[in-house]
Amino acid sequence: MAARDDHHNHVKKIPLFPLLSLLCFASIFLVLSLSRKTSSNPLISHQSFQFGENPVTDPNVALSGTCDYSDGVWIYDHEPRPARYDGSCKEIFKGWNCISNNKSNGWELTKWRWKPRLCDLPLFDPVYFLDKYRNTNIGFVGDSLNRNMFVSLFCTLKRVSSEVKKWRPAGADRGFTFLNYNLTIAYHRTNLLASYGRWSANANGGMLESLGFKEGFRVDVDVPEGTWAGAPAFHDILIFNTGHWWWAPSKFDPVKSPMLFFKKGHPVIPPIPPDVGLDMVLKHMVLFIEKNLRPGAIKFFRTQSPRHFEGGDWNQGGTCQRLQPLSPEQVEGLFSLKNNGTNVEARLVNRHLMKALKRSGFHILDITHMSEIRADAHPSTSGGKKHDDCMHWCLPGVTDTWNDLFVKHLNNIKFRD
Repeated sequence: MAARDDHHNHVKKIPLFPLLSLLCFASIFLVLSLSRKTSSNPLISHQSFQFGENPVTDPNVALSGTCDYSDGVWIYDHEPRPARYDGSCKEIFKGWNCISNNKSNGWELTKWRWKPRLCDLPLFDPVYFLDKYRNTNIGFVGDSLNRNMFVSLFCTLKRVSSEVKKWRPAGADRGFTFLNYNLTIAYHRTNLLASYGRWSANANGGMLESLGFKEGFRVDVDVPEGTWAGAPAFHDILIFNTGHWWWAPSKFDPVKSPMLFFKKGHPVIPPIPPDVGLDMVLKHMVLFIEKNLRPGAIKFFRTQSPRHFEGGDWNQGGTCQRLQPLSPEQVEGLFSLKNNGTNVEARLVNRHLMKALKRSGFHILDITHMSEIRADAHPSTSGGKKHDDCMHWCLPGVTDTWNDLFVKHLNNIKFRD
């Protein structure tokens, strides 16, 4: 009993304040040590490239969640995860199949992953996706860059569920239903969103004829192109884009074949330039989509995919021969609006998108910033064209990350309780 009392008295004599101080110091030391280890990760410090511009996402139409997924770095994984698909996927357009076309860095493209600064963007799970979105129709509406994204999603899903039915729902250019899940994905091709076609002067004259116009392209700003007009009523989830054809003088020569805009069947007088026409088209198409949207449907608008021509545009000898992502300085050199360079199209288009989509209810899928860095990920000379393809993306490649972003945000949105 005496021995036990002596031991009890000995413990009571230890001062409490020094003990707490020692524990506090040890905790601080441990936190600092862990922080130092994280910051010295060789993958991040030596193999990542970043872009330091503020995102374009408008707070009124921003995707749900607290993380800015558009702000981050590309990290090279020396031991990458298994590829989600490869060049054997038959839906890949031949010119985009950089692995089969033996592009020198074709396989390297699968080793880069996007790391947002304040969170993670995991590869989406295709099996979970198919199960979660059973009995769902998903439509991509836009130009060939949206087809690029559509094919990426299809190949990822096809790898885990091969029972598919090929068809063209609601006027789509192409589409597939995964039979075991009754999940349909489709691509509706449209270059301008609005309906357009060749226009020639009438021998009897008219307003445009009186101004000296002889030929061009008629663009009806308030009429959706028939290839996708039925899409809003058919699909449960929609992903739209437009932009590349609006700055395409090779298609719409401002002198020889200008865009001539019509509203309610009559020419807009005085004639307006393409950028003003884009604003008018976006305004009317947003209204059309919201009026005809299937009840409970979710709609995204993808920001502009950047081109990476250097030394001139596609028809001026421009090339994209880089095999590594760009540094922040190189990004600004190619895309800064102040430089008025070959590739400023992306940021110009985004300005118009942000204006038109403000308070529209669209969810904005901001892929521009992460994609501007990836000058290494285009088909380039392996695309099989007479010029370098510095517009579309190799598959597998960057558009796989677009789909990771799309699915991440989609899963954050309330959909069919």
